[in-house]
Amino acid sequence: MPRCTRRAVLRTLGLAATAGVAGCLAAPRSDPDPIDDGRPASTAAATQFRGGLQRLGVAPDATVPMDPVVEWVRRDLNTGEHTAAKASPVPTPDGDIVVPGDAGELWRLTPEGDRVWTAAVAEAARGIHGTPAIANGTVYVGAYDGALYAVDLATGEQFWRRRLGDAIGSSPGYRDGVVYIAVEYDDPSGAMFGVDAVTGDVVWEDRRPTDHPHSTCAIDRDAGRLVVGANDGVLYAWTYPEPAFEWSVETGGAIKGPIATFGGSAFFGSWDGSIYRVDLDDGTVEWAVDTEDMVMSGPAVDPETGTVYVGSHDSRLYALDAETGTRRWTFDTGGRITGCPTVAGDLLLVGSYDRSCYAVETRTGEAVWAVDGVGHVTSSPAVVDGAVYFADRASATHLSDEDGPTGGVYKVAAADR
Repeated sequence: MPRCTRRAVLRTLGLAATAGVAGCLAAPRSDPDPIDDGRPASTAAATQFRGGLQRLGVAPDATVPMDPVVEWVRRDLNTGEHTAAKASPVPTPDGDIVVPGDAGELWRLTPEGDRVWTAAVAEAARGIHGTPAIANGTVYVGAYDGALYAVDLATGEQFWRRRLGDAIGSSPGYRDGVVYIAVEYDDPSGAMFGVDAVTGDVVWEDRRPTDHPHSTCAIDRDAGRLVVGANDGVLYAWTYPEPAFEWSVETGGAIKGPIATFGGSAFFGSWDGSIYRVDLDDGTVEWAVDTEDMVMSGPAVDPETGTVYVGSHDSRLYALDAETGTRRWTFDTGGRITGCPTVAGDLLLVGSYDRSCYAVETRTGEAVWAVDGVGHVTSSPAVVDGAVYFADRASATHLSDEDGPTGGVYKVAAADR
């Protein structure tokens, strides 16, 4: 009879992994058990959404292919009608990628597009929209079933599942053995949580944010702040590393996208149609720049050039001076931009609802290339080993066509690769 390890039993808690990994059947449990191998939790994550806790979205040494072709596409990742930006691929330390989908599955893929494992959340409704953090050989991700998951990076086995609320659409942030994440409740209201990365125990919570905080928090260690937005249009700030509420500032619309921090300030967009810079010390609005529609996209902030790049529902990509908010250039994609742009060397990568992923010169805003997608490209493009990965969502046409393709994950590489 096979030996039932604690990890094999935990696999039945609501996240099933399939990759030819044999396991034992056990009754599901409502609460997670700790997984403690005796090693201390790592200080920083190996990878997380937007490249780190400040959510800058910048990869200065990344190499982007100049003659790109779609090397492969994997379908059936995103099939839902929910129009929020989809989860983004993130690299593993050994060159694979992990990407979740709104169908409720988490995939680990090789550079050749082969699945290493697939894991499914307990309740698939709306699936996963947040982008994972990877630390301690573990994938941390929240899902629309209101739970935060810890999954073995090597096998896809579940370590623990912690139900925190009614939905999680944000991406986790990891630091010093704690996972920070915004959580939504049906009433509607919300909360910020800090969860022990090893045990899944809640170590901090604040239920101040209201009306479904879908935004992803940023942590600025130099400024000593943790900040997050919410659908109530408010940016909330706590001290860090010992969270105590400090201040809030209100905008005229929901703050849906991730917050970025740089130079003692927070940068973000609002559904009131503006892009903001707010002082992290006291919440003073330092500038606000109007676009011609709501802003769901999160900013990329390049410290080297002092430039903020962010998209809008008005179809334009904006390059702004980080200090003054002065517009340096705009680029029109032809469709709304809900995902976050990525700075990769001298190029800016961004997806659009016009079913394309673009590479644009960071200095001039001139298009270098465009790769047509199938659905609407709403994830943040990731550059791994000279290739670009992104995910799209199923378009209305595809959702109504039983034989049509659904949303998937793409690898774009050089034609002669």
